[in-house]
Amino acid sequence: REVYDPELPVNIYDLGLVYNIDVWTDEVSMMKKSKITMTLTSATCSFAQVIVDLVKSISSRQEGLEEVDVEVVFDPPWSQDSMTDDAKLAMGLL
Repeated sequence: REVYDPELPVNIYDLGLVYNIDVWTDEVSMMKKSKITMTLTSATCSFAQVIVDLVKSISSRQEGLEEVDVEVVFDPPWSQDSMTDDAKLAMGLL
């Protein structure tokens, strides 16, 4: 909820762009890692790399989290049905 879409006044979690978050401690390095599976509102999103870089930068703001791997997928495709009511309200859809 800390990463906002650069074109919209809503964070990417409430937009429904984040599909899964896994967090674990690597048994060898003992580093806390995470993998975030997410999508974009469009496969041709002009801010795709900006959004991915912002998500990857989360590790610098979360104590103990050393690495964030981001996987962008387009199946299932994003739709407005994925948005929370708060996001829909902020976007004027409710």
